[in-house]
Amino acid sequence: MLRRSLIAFVIAASSALSAQEWKIQQPTLTPQTSGTNQLLIAVSPVSESVVWAAGAGGTYVVTTNGGATWKAGVVPGTEALQFRGVYGVSDQIAYLMSIGNFTGQFRIYKTTDGGATWTIEFKNELVNAFYDCFAFWTPDNGITQSDSVNGVFPDIRTTDGLTWQSIADNMPPALPGEASFAASGTCITAQGTENAWITTGGASIARILATRDGGNTWNAYDTPLVSSGSAGGISVAFRDPMDGVVGGGDLASNTSADMATSNDGGQTWTLTNKPPLPGAIFCLAYVSGVRPGHDEGFASADRRVVITTETEPDYDSGFAAWTPDEGTTWYPLPNVSGYWAVGFADPSAGWFVGNNGQILKISF
Repeated sequence: MLRRSLIAFVIAASSALSAQEWKIQQPTLTPQTSGTNQLLIAVSPVSESVVWAAGAGGTYVVTTNGGATWKAGVVPGTEALQFRGVYGVSDQIAYLMSIGNFTGQFRIYKTTDGGATWTIEFKNELVNAFYDCFAFWTPDNGITQSDSVNGVFPDIRTTDGLTWQSIADNMPPALPGEASFAASGTCITAQGTENAWITTGGASIARILATRDGGNTWNAYDTPLVSSGSAGGISVAFRDPMDGVVGGGDLASNTSADMATSNDGGQTWTLTNKPPLPGAIFCLAYVSGVRPGHDEGFASADRRVVITTETEPDYDSGFAAWTPDEGTTWYPLPNVSGYWAVGFADPSAGWFVGNNGQILKISF
């Protein structure tokens, strides 16, 4: 208890450093070897030791020693699929989410033996549904977001970690063309035991869909992010029930990265200073590594955020930057490119994943 309190005090105190002090504390970047050449799209740090990542070709990778070594594998029967979502529970338990334009291509898999075997928990059969991302409050409670179909978001939820049920009737009506972006699998975030936020685009307004009761009821709030068929919110994160960030832009443009902050649980949003990078924000993550079900007291004061950006059509020229103060001040990360996603277990243990199986550890 004393150690936890000390850690909380140190991290909370560090968050009060001035921008100039943050500037000289650039993160340490350490390349790691993933064991695959496949594109890695999503990452889920469980702890300083255990991390899961996944991507193209039905590929997943996992480390149990902080990335000193990684084990790569392919889920049988998914060689033609892309995993855009991954949620690691432990070194033995993890979920994977594949995407696809056709029925049957979207699937949710679960392993309970470190990847030795995988079980299909859900396979989409709804025509025109396109599931983009998922998030979990606990190892057995999670939610998955889909693009709208005939004005309805056909989202699904699990409350037992085994079966998934529709909550389409709980969702707010969709705007014409409203959708989410699969991107790095971070278009939804969960916080605490029942809070979740979904970021959307594709319509005339980019919105946040928010729940305070585990997905039983939802509210929709407008954001100032640019929105169109190729633009909108792409990635969202909250460090506590009230304070969060949403990022996005126009994936067809090289110059329109946007980030906004909220301090009222997502009801209102304010644009930050522009990130110093080309392309839309493809992924963002709090350095504090906020994970539902964990001790989050220290994380609320930590306003550091790391972003990756990407541009169409090849998605191979993304860049990265970080901010100590949720977007007032920005610092590019030189020579960090080609990464799709970033996530943290804590400030000393974060990972970028991206093209050709690249993995880069980032430590503050």
